[in-house]
Amino acid sequence: MFKLLVLCGPTAIGKTDLAFYLAKKLNGELISADSRQVYKYMDIGTGKDWGDGIVKIWGYDLVRPDEPFSVKNYIDFALPKIEEIQKRGKLPILVGGTGLYIKAVLDGLETLDIPPNYFLRKELEKQSTTELLKILKELNPQKATSLNDSDRKNKRRLIRAIEISNSPKPKITTIKNFDFLMIGLNLKKELLDQKIEQRVNQRLNAGFEKERQFLKRKNFWAGAPSRTIGYKEGDWLTQEKQYAKRQLTWFKKDKRIIWFDVSSSNFKKNIENLAQLWYKNKDATKI
Repeated sequence: MFKLLVLCGPTAIGKTDLAFYLAKKLNGELISADSRQVYKYMDIGTGKDWGDGIVKIWGYDLVRPDEPFSVKNYIDFALPKIEEIQKRGKLPILVGGTGLYIKAVLDGLETLDIPPNYFLRKELEKQSTTELLKILKELNPQKATSLNDSDRKNKRRLIRAIEISNSPKPKITTIKNFDFLMIGLNLKKELLDQKIEQRVNQRLNAGFEKERQFLKRKNFWAGAPSRTIGYKEGDWLTQEKQYAKRQLTWFKKDKRIIWFDVSSSNFKKNIENLAQLWYKNKDATKI
């Protein structure tokens, strides 16, 4: 059974930094689980961190910003990469804040094998979000009720929900049976907000506006940038804080995650000790 270490949590909390640290301790390689970092040329705004070059990280720059990329695409990339890393005698470390990507790797999703219905999408694009939500309520009241405010205002997500609800229900895609350890990073809201503010300011000072203009000049804007936090219209800082809240809401539902407060002075060492015991096949959950 493949070992898989999973590091998750909200944006700006230090997941990738911790992943590089653990990879050096455990002879691992990283796989990004971030839906924003799969796009080429979107480097500063999405915070791609390549580390010092000693530890490899996979999952960046998979497609152009104007190309579609789905959870199915991510699974088709991530599962073979995990197996490849394991076969090289190293520990795969899945790190990121896109909960759906992580869930799809660990548990599978019954919607993965439902292909896009481009004719239906073209027709639905003509509808407003209010009209789309009404259609979804008629097709799948349970799904419509479960949507948060962000999803109800997101035309792309509403259309996909309708597309799925309008398709025959498939069997859940079988995913590899991993021996995994899930580590979650958390922090008090006011401290996390400070980290987010620092992160946004750093990216602005690192030449983000030039990156933004480059994407517009190259006609990539209508793709991923137009719907990605920081690139799209609106207050970046507010959107990033709201995103962090949604991430925590998602991850807190998963009772398999072992949480650590990053404000603790020994949190890195405590996580390392836990991971070492798990990697040596001991029962890490009892620590």
